[in-house]
Amino acid sequence: IFKNYSTQLCWLCLIICGQRCKHVFLWFVEQEKDPGFWKEWAQRTLKNALTLQDLNKNVAKNIILFLGDGMGVPTVTAARILKGQLNGQNGEETQLEMDKFPYVALSKTYNTNAQVPDSAGTATAYLCGVKANEGTVGVSAAAVKSQCNTTRGNEVTSILKWAKDAGKSVGIVTTTRVNHATPSAAYAHCVDRDWYSDGEMPDEALQNGCKDIARQLFENIPDIDVIMGGGRRSMYPRNTPDVEYPGEKKHNGTRKDGRNLVGEWTDRMKDKRGYYVWNKKDLFSLNPNNVDYLLGLFEPADLPYELERNKETDPSLTEMVDVAIKILQKNERGFYLLVEGGRIDHGHHDGKAKQALHEAVEMDRAITRAGLLTSIYDTLTVVTADHSHVFSFGGYTHRGNSIFGLAPIISDIDQKPFTSILYGNGPGFKLVNGARENVSTVDFKQNNYQAQAAVPLSMETHGGEDVAIFSKGPMAHLLHGVQEQHYIPHVMAYAACIGQNKDHCRTNSGSPFLSHISPTLALLLSVKWLLC
Repeated sequence: IFKNYSTQLCWLCLIICGQRCKHVFLWFVEQEKDPGFWKEWAQRTLKNALTLQDLNKNVAKNIILFLGDGMGVPTVTAARILKGQLNGQNGEETQLEMDKFPYVALSKTYNTNAQVPDSAGTATAYLCGVKANEGTVGVSAAAVKSQCNTTRGNEVTSILKWAKDAGKSVGIVTTTRVNHATPSAAYAHCVDRDWYSDGEMPDEALQNGCKDIARQLFENIPDIDVIMGGGRRSMYPRNTPDVEYPGEKKHNGTRKDGRNLVGEWTDRMKDKRGYYVWNKKDLFSLNPNNVDYLLGLFEPADLPYELERNKETDPSLTEMVDVAIKILQKNERGFYLLVEGGRIDHGHHDGKAKQALHEAVEMDRAITRAGLLTSIYDTLTVVTADHSHVFSFGGYTHRGNSIFGLAPIISDIDQKPFTSILYGNGPGFKLVNGARENVSTVDFKQNNYQAQAAVPLSMETHGGEDVAIFSKGPMAHLLHGVQEQHYIPHVMAYAACIGQNKDHCRTNSGSPFLSHISPTLALLLSVKWLLC
């Protein structure tokens, strides 16, 4: 029956029905033998590409940055396959939500003092618009890592602050600690990314007047509208039991100054419709229409991996993004939102590719959710990574091979099988009786399996290659070609008419450069985007 319909309808059935339409999928695979199938597909793609000649030069009311920490191009490809396989498909033909974005560029990720970067220096680049040294956040390259006395005078501000100064609402959502490298560059100026609280700082730095990152979260930009992630222990006095894990000392507060930063925030916001929550139940009990400020700290440190998340107590990244946008979008002037899928990076560092890729798929779900809550007419959405990892997959695997499966060949050197996924270095290096471990003797599909690595390290390293930048919405076409990483926030600010570039935002008559269209037309544009 489906042979009477177009290929596009076949795709629609796959999207709607998933695994229940496997007969449709089998027909789709059969069509791949027909050259006309590929030509028709290419012509549809060409027709859609031609529509991009009409550039979206609207002013971006809202700007959203999705940052997949450690989400290099191999991770994007593997996550795409995983997403499809989770839906009962082969996987290779699947589209991630970010794949649907019309513009793609490459970002050069090096730090000013590092060929292969870290997450702190890169965060300063894509948030503050300047390249910086590894290990430092919110300071220029004139600041030296861990040297407190090089901080003053070298501070640089972020696009989050530019947006706040322009009257927009701003938010930070992350699966790591809210005072981790990526989010901290949005508000902090610190020469050491590991100064989470004053309990992790040397006495000399404290004596010289340097502030820990958790303290800066509440003092530098005291009215950040939405903050969600982990990091509770950095907010409470040393030895204060954690509200969720009172019997586990490793989760106790770490502050030496005796301050209760959460309590201080709550007192300051109690008359401003501000709420503090530490679990999913309390988060979902809130009506976003009645919330102007939200602080959600759901774990003492980082949030758990998505595969290990307690779905009763901890919100997913998608759920946090949903709440954040519903709160922020009440502002008539729009909003800026930073969303970090931070544990992609942690999974790779641990050599646990399954954890990393499921984190990436979850971030893609969050991107989908954000797209449903916003319009491409007035919202610039950018998806990128801070750096890559020495993660790869290969081995001439067959179409539809499990992304976590074995290659179809064995090594012609040691005569043993190997998984498609491998790391250049990391904790997965293992010898058994002086030889490479035979992976067929272990459960290589378990969640925490550490893929084999070429060089033994307790923690796998970052990769130095360029990473992708996906963009859609107003001025998204400016993110093109191969660019320096620090270019990203300048484009986003230009699109939103904030920061230093504003002259283009008005015509000679002083009226806005681009007028608003009706909500109905905006809705139609969004529907067209989703369907095409």
